[in-house]
Amino acid sequence: MASKIASAQSLKNNKNESDHKAAESPIKSTAGLNRRQFLRKISINASVGLLATQGITQVLASNAIDTNNNTSFTKDDLPTALLDESLISQPISSQRLQPQMRCITPSIETRLFASSNVGGSNERNQLALDRLSCAGFKVDNPAITNRQYLRFAGTDSQRASDLQNIATGAIAAPKLLLGVRGGYGAMRLLPMVDWSTLGRIMAERGSILAGFSDVTAIQCALLAKGGMSSLAAPMLYSEFGKTKPDQVSCRQFVEALTNPNLTISIKDAALTSPNLPSILSSGEPKTITGTIWGGNLSVVSALAGSDYLPRIAGGIVFLEDVGEQTYRIERMLYDLYLAGVFKGQQAIVFGALSSTGEDSYDKRYDVATVIRQLHKLTGLPIYSGMRFGHIGQKHSFPLGPMCQISPNTIGGYQLAFTDYPTIKPDAIHVEGLWQNL
Repeated sequence: MASKIASAQSLKNNKNESDHKAAESPIKSTAGLNRRQFLRKISINASVGLLATQGITQVLASNAIDTNNNTSFTKDDLPTALLDESLISQPISSQRLQPQMRCITPSIETRLFASSNVGGSNERNQLALDRLSCAGFKVDNPAITNRQYLRFAGTDSQRASDLQNIATGAIAAPKLLLGVRGGYGAMRLLPMVDWSTLGRIMAERGSILAGFSDVTAIQCALLAKGGMSSLAAPMLYSEFGKTKPDQVSCRQFVEALTNPNLTISIKDAALTSPNLPSILSSGEPKTITGTIWGGNLSVVSALAGSDYLPRIAGGIVFLEDVGEQTYRIERMLYDLYLAGVFKGQQAIVFGALSSTGEDSYDKRYDVATVIRQLHKLTGLPIYSGMRFGHIGQKHSFPLGPMCQISPNTIGGYQLAFTDYPTIKPDAIHVEGLWQNL
């Protein structure tokens, strides 16, 4: 009798263990899945196309949580992209999940280009991809986030092909070309892309290339050789993959994507230097209109003397940087000045010059001193405090179209942009860019 009871108890235990394992299986049940796993299971996922090349087991396996926070940063991260907390998602029931999902069907044709550093976390890349999908962006090539060669997001040929395949017609031009991450590496690709053809195809399609930091090299080449504008904007890994993306930056990204008459108002110069006026001019500030171009100062100065730096008559030069000491900022500005880059320009606009530190020889030698020297050298009006750079709450804006800068009545100024491609607003669900999927 005792043996029968023990046998029955054993069968019951085995059944309970089997039922427990079945409940844990991501293929057989949705119970206990976190939000992103649930989205993947019901095929609302930007990377669902990977199933064509990877088995479902591999795709689901790639969703494993990475508990190792990446603390190695490059210029596209500093100083605001530190991981706020662990990327671990807490399991919730599908009954609780359902009302919290506020995504739309992705319809905006989107491709990624990875011109620079590799992303440090697969989990972070996947979170960003899921958010883009939730917001309405249909990413056709999510697998490129898995590439790596040395420090780069793939070999030079692989990274150049993200753009060159569009120039050759091997891949149709999407509506949005979004950079994965900055850092370093884009310069290595410049001779490998047919920028003239790429610019023509993008103009015909109304394509928008978005990014900043090291992507400045791509944006300058596209404008210089292809005559095509781009968007200074946050990128996949550096913003949308954060545990808590900056909602202001996300909203301004969508505003720049969808508003054909974008305006940005600046009230003071604090982001450049609190020791500067917002407008540094030898006379009464007046309204000016011209093509705005530029980007990251380190990259723009490195392009001086090359065919990849735009040469625009009557232009407006935009510059920002992070983590450079004051004397280095001045040295790069002198590179541009001595190369004749500021000749024929109407004005210089500075965004954030963040994390500059103090000069080790003389603390009085600060950013304000450098910019006043630049004004003296060039004679150009200098507008400071533009809310863009390696900072939070940044305002995306187009590089390459016409821009009108006008002083306001409270000591600041306004930038108004015209003639650049946009996306229909109803195709984007902006809250998806920061949802905790």
